[in-house]
Amino acid sequence: MTSTVNGFGAASSPATVAGAGRDGHLGTEAARREHGRLGEGRYRGPGSLEEARRSLRVALPEPSSRFSQDDEWCVVAQPDGTWSEFRFHDYHRIFDVPGLYEKIFYDVLGCDTPRFMADLFADALAGTREDPAAVRVLDLGAGNGIMAEELAAVGVPHAVGVDILPEAQAAAERDRPGLYAHYLVADLTALDPTESRRLADHRLTALSVVAALGFGDIPPAAFRTAYDHVADGGWVVLTIKDAFLAEDDTSGFATMISDGLSSGALEVVRRERFRHRLATDASPLVYEGIVARKRGPLG
Repeated sequence: MTSTVNGFGAASSPATVAGAGRDGHLGTEAARREHGRLGEGRYRGPGSLEEARRSLRVALPEPSSRFSQDDEWCVVAQPDGTWSEFRFHDYHRIFDVPGLYEKIFYDVLGCDTPRFMADLFADALAGTREDPAAVRVLDLGAGNGIMAEELAAVGVPHAVGVDILPEAQAAAERDRPGLYAHYLVADLTALDPTESRRLADHRLTALSVVAALGFGDIPPAAFRTAYDHVADGGWVVLTIKDAFLAEDDTSGFATMISDGLSSGALEVVRRERFRHRLATDASPLVYEGIVARKRGPLG
């Protein structure tokens, strides 16, 4: 049973669907204040996606229903009038629909994480007087290019995308053509020598991994491979759900990151706890944002 169309208000008729976007448990200004949403969740990317996003109709589960983040879902209206279910971690299906990723996570659930982290990185660069134009970033879990787009907005022009999904590469080329200097579709837990050399040729000085760690999407081994392709003294820009940094974490990230911090391999420059987005029940999902210098190998 779903009640929330486009994230705003109950869908009881086609007229309700058409008029959605003003009221409801996620959409009002009062709701944003109550839940402490970070930013407005307004996507500011290519205008070419605007019409696609506006045409999409998305319905969330009842607000009283609670799902783990790995099991969240919505339904999306199809051209024939039927509704199809999309799990949020079925990225290959979401990327196939122009504007759907932005519709779900930005317009409906108020994500502002890429902009937030790009600004945090820009602040860290300013503190060291480094020129953003000299940064060459490896964007891991690149998806359809939102993080690289935000980095470009703060002056970082050279980005190499890596994602395990060919659908992500296709979406990036469709929605943001020319954004990446190179986009590699690869499994970083089994990177072949040719692919490794191609990454090395870009002389990478930063790694960004935003809203992509944990949940089995990017395992620690893949993160370590990407990290190893960044020059010593370079930058690491990452977000991770606070649960994956807890003592009872079983993903491997808590140990890897805490060991990196204690050993000095990761030198934190900026670290903030923030609301990544809202869950489908309108509760905040809390993440850690870290900007660090790479000072050595991870154990």
